Amino acid sequence: MSHVLAIDQGTTSSRAILFDGSLKIVASAQEEFAQHFPQSGWVEHDPQDLWSTTAGTCRAAIERAGLGPEAVAAVGITNQRETTVVWDRDTGQPVYNAIVWQDRRTAAFCARLREQGHEAMITERTGLLLDPYFSGTKLAWILDTVDGVRDRAEAGKLAFGTVDSYLIWRLTGGKAHVTDATNACRTMLYNIRRQGWDQEVCRLLNIPMSMLPEIRDSAAEFGMTRPDLFGREVPILGVAGDQQAATVGQAVFRPGMLKSTYGTGCFALLNTGDTPVPSQNRLLTTVAYQLDGKPTYALEGSIFIAGAVVQWLRDGLKIIREAAETQPLAERADRGQELYLVPAFTGLGAPYWDADCRGAIYGLTRSSGPAELARAALESVAFQTRDLWEAMQADWGAGGEAVLRVDGGMSASDWTMQFLADMLGAPVDRPEVLETTALGAAWLAGMKAGLYPGQEEFARGWALERRFEPAMDDAERARRYAGWKDAVARTLTRSAVARTLTR
Repeated sequence: MSHVLAIDQGTTSSRAILFDGSLKIVASAQEEFAQHFPQSGWVEHDPQDLWSTTAGTCRAAIERAGLGPEAVAAVGITNQRETTVVWDRDTGQPVYNAIVWQDRRTAAFCARLREQGHEAMITERTGLLLDPYFSGTKLAWILDTVDGVRDRAEAGKLAFGTVDSYLIWRLTGGKAHVTDATNACRTMLYNIRRQGWDQEVCRLLNIPMSMLPEIRDSAAEFGMTRPDLFGREVPILGVAGDQQAATVGQAVFRPGMLKSTYGTGCFALLNTGDTPVPSQNRLLTTVAYQLDGKPTYALEGSIFIAGAVVQWLRDGLKIIREAAETQPLAERADRGQELYLVPAFTGLGAPYWDADCRGAIYGLTRSSGPAELARAALESVAFQTRDLWEAMQADWGAGGEAVLRVDGGMSASDWTMQFLADMLGAPVDRPEVLETTALGAAWLAGMKAGLYPGQEEFARGWALERRFEPAMDDAERARRYAGWKDAVARTLTRSAVARTLTR
């Protein structure tokens, strides 16, 4: 038993990666699944797609590695966070599609709760803001909207979970209804100081607490897989939400260290140690990881659209066929044109938190074309990261490390990472292993299994592939960022006017 199987269940695809005893990737498999958009601002997944692609890629990875069932010591799971699933405890059948973290259907509900003065209490207890992003109001919507669901829930017949909980339920044949602290803290139902489900918040949202899973450490015993899945029972020993798993995979273990992951969205986490730091700049206070019953906290900034803006170029505008085409396009763009793309396709996240906001492009001319749009799309990710960078520096103060560790699909783009360093005015470090999310989940499970080393030795193994140093002068950096701030301000103003007109 010398390998760990890491399940990385994401927003647009499911992956399975096998790591050997030296934490090297042996084999992997990936499968995309359908996105459902029933209305503007609504995003759903079919839970069966999440399960079937997860089970299929796990089997495919093991088969590609040529390993027998006895070779896998443990399973680790990392997952898209906040996405909400409710299912029947007896049949395992979901009562509704999974409502995805990007979904904004509960914006009006959140606004009412805010107007009633509940946000301060929710933020103090959960570390989160009142926003449709989080699971709590999504769960309330299912309970209040889907016929018969509330009665079944109050009778104890239904289970709620984020994607990790749902997958563990399926993997264990319904024997385990559990989650870890990093996923629990993203539901807006978890008290980060008391380290448990918060009765007052659940009462406010009218959520039966009998629906909620048991909360465990990020490295713990979460159950055994069904023997028919992998040829024998395999223990599930590590679970973390995708951004926290990437924090672990990047060995961001010291207070002041900072990482940013570029996937569908972009998520930056700054380790604040054993202290939950309240944000004065509309960042989130969250659990980075929890080991041996002790949580390590972080400040987090969430950007809803990062890699998804490249998907929009491909699937929406159809100006590229694959993501890799954006870099050469950006390099060819006319430097005399400065387009600003504010990719608020599903609202703006930190530090603005406008759920109603929608995307906009500024600076278009008749000569603007695919190259200029591609450059603006890539630049938007760096501008949004700068927003988070400044908010974190203001909240954390002196003592942070002025280096950003990056990972995720977009971090492979040299052009994007160089522009990011230029916009931050600080070095950007890209590791040798970009699969840090799966790596974090694998290390949690393998460390619990006794296969992998502890934190200090694991951190010493982190290896730099390339450092991007800022090359833009201060005046140019300030000018370009001021243009971005102006574009965001115009977009927010348009959103505010639209809200006023619809009242």
